[in-house]
Amino acid sequence: MTPRRSEDELVFAPLGGVGEIGMNLSLYGYRTKRARSWIAVDFGVSFAGEDLPGVDVILPDISFLIAERKNLGAIFLTHAHEDHFGALIDLWPRLRVPVYATPFAAALLEAKRLAEPNAPEIAVTVVQTGARIVVGPFDVEYVAVAHSIPEAHALIIRTKVGAVLHTGDWKLDPTPVIGPPTDEARLKALGEEGCLALIGDSTNAVRDGRSPSERDVSRTLAELIASARARVAVTTFASNVARIHAVAAAARACGREVIVVGRAMQRMVQVARETGHLDGVQEFHDAEMFHSLPAHAIVALCTGSQGEPRAALARIAQDKHPDVALARGDRVILSCRTIPGNEKAVARIVNGLVGQGIEVVSDRTHLVHVSGHPRRAEMRELYQWVRPRIAIPVHGEALHLAEHAALARGEGVGEVVLCGNGDVVRLAAGASGIVDEVPAGRWYKDGRLLLDAKASTVGERRRLAVGGIISAAIVLDEKGSLAGEIEMAMMGIPEQNAAGEVIDALVRRTIAVTLNHLPRARRHDPDTVAEALRRAVRAAVAAEWGKKPVCIVHVSTC
Repeated sequence: MTPRRSEDELVFAPLGGVGEIGMNLSLYGYRTKRARSWIAVDFGVSFAGEDLPGVDVILPDISFLIAERKNLGAIFLTHAHEDHFGALIDLWPRLRVPVYATPFAAALLEAKRLAEPNAPEIAVTVVQTGARIVVGPFDVEYVAVAHSIPEAHALIIRTKVGAVLHTGDWKLDPTPVIGPPTDEARLKALGEEGCLALIGDSTNAVRDGRSPSERDVSRTLAELIASARARVAVTTFASNVARIHAVAAAARACGREVIVVGRAMQRMVQVARETGHLDGVQEFHDAEMFHSLPAHAIVALCTGSQGEPRAALARIAQDKHPDVALARGDRVILSCRTIPGNEKAVARIVNGLVGQGIEVVSDRTHLVHVSGHPRRAEMRELYQWVRPRIAIPVHGEALHLAEHAALARGEGVGEVVLCGNGDVVRLAAGASGIVDEVPAGRWYKDGRLLLDAKASTVGERRRLAVGGIISAAIVLDEKGSLAGEIEMAMMGIPEQNAAGEVIDALVRRTIAVTLNHLPRARRHDPDTVAEALRRAVRAAVAAEWGKKPVCIVHVSTC
């Protein structure tokens, strides 16, 4: 499709997934003199680290989309990884627009919905590879790509002013275990048609060469499982159905049974079977069967590849799992990569297993994991196929984006735009570049609630974690003197200072002395008294401890 001269404008506006890996949400906007239309691609989450106590996941702030809801035509999902579709259940009720997804993504979304109390029914239209969906001024085509989950797709987004390739997550794997390889013919055809812009994955833009094939990992897993003398446990991303398939094939080849340990893995296996991605694979057993089989006949597929404390492998490493226990001489295969930020949690599991005499095998020594993202040679090949006029790196941190931009320029792309979440990038008509910005930020999922990241809640929890809390309550008589004992509670506070003095006694004395030094006229205002005592207690404890606790003082009168 050759772009034609027009006053219509096509823009790209990411609300998440740029300058970070995770929380992907991209907008495409089309504006004429009379109307403005949007579509969204993906609705992902990222995961909270130890710096966000109490936060379960991080979601993109969709305030802009809520305001533009009447102009939002649809949400298109490229695939079913959490960082691409994990926010839908929480955020879709605020938009209630059509959602398009392939069978596997739709089935997995439904399984997640049924597992969450009071989750909304989401209007999902199931589409197949090669489908073309017209929504307003947009014509969206699903193009198959290889990745580490079934049914991953790139999107060709066509408009009157040009066609855009939104790559999603992809790689060039000529021998995937499940599903077709990346559709080279369709992407080359786009290049012949004319590609206005490529919005592309940058995850592995710093790595030379090509990502190994999933088939190579399958061979390594088969060797490791066949050579094990006792039990074998394998942990991987539950969504990597190809890896599950490879483990099952390896187990069958050496006469072992597969036992699935962990709810997320059980759910993924069920969805994969329902959608045909485990056709011909033997039935698996639940964890209750673990102790009914001899050691040499077991391969356990476990959740917990990222060190999640409540997942199966973490409990096994602590010897606290109700159904599964490993022993000296058993082998655990970490068929995954550690996501940045999870290193300590994974190390705790590894150390727990090694401490029990269990052999741990990882990608440090064996090819037990490959990335689902392209390295530089694969990226160059895609650019040679598609030949876009504009390149916009996404899905990566600052270094990844910069390396992707340099690679695109090296492949002859004349216009390369580096942008951030909230930037509005013009693709056509006119020169490309950042022309506006829209609200973008983060929301935190905290239990059943969604909180703005700017709210004080998480910051207060950090302060509680560092400095503890002191709560005191006093009653004053009509003269402003203490009418009874000071009621006090302390949490997270050391019992004694360096000299051995009890801090409880120090706080009580500070309250009494501070109250006595307050002018009697000020003692009749409970708020004034409470603030004076709060400041005094905080300062006194900080002087002895070197840390400032959270202090709450309640003052009442009789």
